[in-house]
Amino acid sequence: MLIGYARVSKADGSQSLDLQHDALRAAGVEPGNIYDDRASGSRDDRPGLAACLKSLRDGDVLIVWKLDRLGRTLTHLVSTVQNLSDRGIGLRVLTGKGAQIDTTTPSGRMVFGIFATLAEFERDMIRERTMAGLAAARARGRKGGRKFALSKAQVRLAQAAMAQRDTSVSDLCKELGIERGLCCKNREA
Repeated sequence: MLIGYARVSKADGSQSLDLQHDALRAAGVEPGNIYDDRASGSRDDRPGLAACLKSLRDGDVLIVWKLDRLGRTLTHLVSTVQNLSDRGIGLRVLTGKGAQIDTTTPSGRMVFGIFATLAEFERDMIRERTMAGLAAARARGRKGGRKFALSKAQVRLAQAAMAQRDTSVSDLCKELGIERGLCCKNREA
């Protein structure tokens, strides 16, 4: 079965749902099998897309007007299409830069494979830049992560107080301004 998905956002002044619906119907999608959203592609909560993806079954083909209607980023797009492929669902893009993608054909699967490789490259580059930034920060003496909740002096004070049998953990936590779990965690430190 052919299932269509269309999306427009407020920023897409030149794109209308009618144009996309017409293109989807011309591609053979029945009007009752077209899902749509009026939301930015950067938003995670797209109920039309969620309903569309849920309705797809093994052997179905999802048809979109343009590739950017389906995914927020290349990584998100590749993840979505990989999920479709794993479920035995094809993807066909009607126009735009992704129009070569028709995962129901060998050449379409090859083009998608190239996109998947680019997405993996993008993830690797982000990871590489992040690691380089962290290394540069460490070289400048900056430490990452959360600040310690207790100073060393507070830890020693808590340990000394806990060594005495008459110390109330609750009272100690109130005095230090910390949660009970943190106090118990630092008991042995």
